Amino acid sequence: MNKFNGFLYGLLSSASFGLIPLFTIPAMRQGMNFESILFYRFLLACLALGCILILDKQSFRIRLKEIPSLMLLAFFYLMSAVFLFWGYKFMASGVATTIHFMYPVLTTLIMMIFFRESKSVWRFLAISLAIVGVSALSYGDNTGTITPLGLFIVLLSALGYALYLVTVSQLKVGKMKGLKLTFYVFLFGTIFLFIGIGTTEGIQAIPNLHTAGNLLMLALIPTVISNLALVRAVKSIGSTLTSILGAMEPVTAVCVGIFLFGETFTQNIGIGILLIISAVLVIILKR
Repeated sequence: MNKFNGFLYGLLSSASFGLIPLFTIPAMRQGMNFESILFYRFLLACLALGCILILDKQSFRIRLKEIPSLMLLAFFYLMSAVFLFWGYKFMASGVATTIHFMYPVLTTLIMMIFFRESKSVWRFLAISLAIVGVSALSYGDNTGTITPLGLFIVLLSALGYALYLVTVSQLKVGKMKGLKLTFYVFLFGTIFLFIGIGTTEGIQAIPNLHTAGNLLMLALIPTVISNLALVRAVKSIGSTLTSILGAMEPVTAVCVGIFLFGETFTQNIGIGILLIISAVLVIILKR
């Protein structure tokens, strides 16, 4: 029963993360820029995580020397989020989320190049599959919406998350409890966004109650609930099976894009998505 619950938590985590476009795209269509949407997402998620820490009676205390590491993690997480949301302006949200899902492949590549992690035929096969998959996506539709610039931006999103994961594994701060670590990542991310947006165009006001609801759901479902379910899944079935279930993330995003937003889906896009998911599964299974 514990393993069955673990599978459910794993599916909930990946599927809920794939719902990011469901709440983001409508807010963009109401005239909100992605920077302001991200600010509200980080702020509301930070408040929710803080309440959970209080209810769980966990300490907020951190050491002074841990702050630079937490700020670095926040920067990489924010980099990933900013480029993913920006990517929604250049291509279908499902395709963008699928390219973002390449982060395990990029994580492996970084570990091989900079940390001398062992090389293998399987890892090179996975990297090759991912490259071919992205190439298929770049020629995937007849509308011209998938541009080289859009691909580059979303690949930076995947790179940002890969750097976040590598940094967590290499720094001592990565041993901090997951809930507290996530809280401080979002806290510093909120501060960075507030400073960055405040010095430029300023944070946009929420235009209406419907958009406010979407922003609240964006902070809770694909952020707080996804993270909490991920922790439960890893404890119940382990990180490998949880990672495999993560393939639901791009599948959910693609389904949302096609059925709710009428996004283009062609044979080449389908092949590209399948190749990228296959590449990630090869990486996970060989670990």
